[in-house]
Amino acid sequence: MSVAKFRHSPSATHPLTLIHSEAALQPSAPFELPVPDEQEALDAYSRAVVSVVDTVGPAVVNIAVGRPEPQRRRRSTPPEETPLNGAGSGVLFAPDGYILTNSHVVHGATLLEAVLTDGSRHIATLVGEDPPTDLAIIRIDGSGLPFAPFGVSERLRVGQLVIAIGNPFGFQSTVSTGVVSALGRSMRSQEGRLIDNIVQHTSPLNPGNSGGPLVDWKGRIVGINTAIIMMAQGIGFAIPADTAQWVVSQLLTRGKVRRGYLGIGGGHRPLDRRLVRFHGLSTEQAVEIHTVEPEGPAARAGVREGDMIVAIDERPVRSVDDLHRFLSDSPIGEPVTLTLLRGKERLTIPVQPGEAAA
Repeated sequence: MSVAKFRHSPSATHPLTLIHSEAALQPSAPFELPVPDEQEALDAYSRAVVSVVDTVGPAVVNIAVGRPEPQRRRRSTPPEETPLNGAGSGVLFAPDGYILTNSHVVHGATLLEAVLTDGSRHIATLVGEDPPTDLAIIRIDGSGLPFAPFGVSERLRVGQLVIAIGNPFGFQSTVSTGVVSALGRSMRSQEGRLIDNIVQHTSPLNPGNSGGPLVDWKGRIVGINTAIIMMAQGIGFAIPADTAQWVVSQLLTRGKVRRGYLGIGGGHRPLDRRLVRFHGLSTEQAVEIHTVEPEGPAARAGVREGDMIVAIDERPVRSVDDLHRFLSDSPIGEPVTLTLLRGKERLTIPVQPGEAAA
C-alpha cells in the first residue's frame, strides 16, 4: 500500500510539499465484484418469505362451499347435489385435520370441500363457528397433515413483516407480503358485535383470501384474514391469533363460545355534566336501557327501562360494546355489580349474568 510522505522545503510556497511514492503512481487493477450464486443473490427479505411459503404453504387449504341456490330453497336438495357456489381459504392448525377459517366463509353451508396444495380433495365437516369473532373450525379426515403453529399476536409491532397466504379468486396458494400498519383496531362482525384488537396490515387481499392465515417471518399464525375495504389499497384486516386461540379452545371443548348476557337492550347516551360532577363519575357517557327482557337476569335483579348503566364491577361503561367486552371475558354465572343512575339517584345492583344463546 502506498504511503504519502511529507518533507519540509524552505523554497516552497507552503512549508509542506507532498511527495508520492512510485507505487502510488502505478495504475491499479480494475475492481471486480465477486459473482454470487443464485441463492446468495437472494436478500434477507426474500429468504424469509421463501422460507415461510415453503413451511406454511402446504398447510393452507382452499375451501369450496356449497349452499342451496335461492330457487331451490323451496324443496329439499340432497347435500351431495348442492352446487359449490362459494369459496374461501383456511389453515390447518393441527396434524389431524382441524382447519381454522372465517365463519362467514362456511356459515349456512350444506357441503364443504377442502383442497390441499397437493391437489387432494376432502369432504369437510363443521366443528363449530363463532360469528361474533368471524371464526370457524372445520375438519377433514387425515393424520400427519402439514400444519402451522400459532404465534402470539400481542407481540406484534407496527412495521413488522407479515405474509398472507390464501386463494383469492380461486388462485390457489397465492402469497402476498406487507407490514403491520396498525394494531388495536376494532371492527364489527356481520352480527353487529365489535371485534377488538384487529390487526391492520398492508398485505394485498382479495375475495377468496378470507379465512387464510397471516403469518410472521417464522411461519407462525399471527392472524386470520377476515376483511378488506372495497376500493381501498393496502388496507387488510385479520382476527388476532390470541383471539383465535381462545375461540379454538372454546369450540373444541364445547362446540360453541360461551358468553354472558343480561337480557337488556339499549344505546349510549351522554350524561348531564351536573350528574357527573355530583356523583363523581369517571365517564360522561352511559348506556341507557331501552328494553328489559322479561324473566331475564337484569329483570330479576330489578333493573328497569330508563336506567342508565355507568359501570359494571367498577369498570366504566360508555357504550354497549363495553358491556359486550365485559360479558365476553367474565365467567358465566358469577354475580357482577351494575352501577346505575335512576333519575338523579345512583344505585348499585348485583346481577347474575346468564349464558347467551348460541
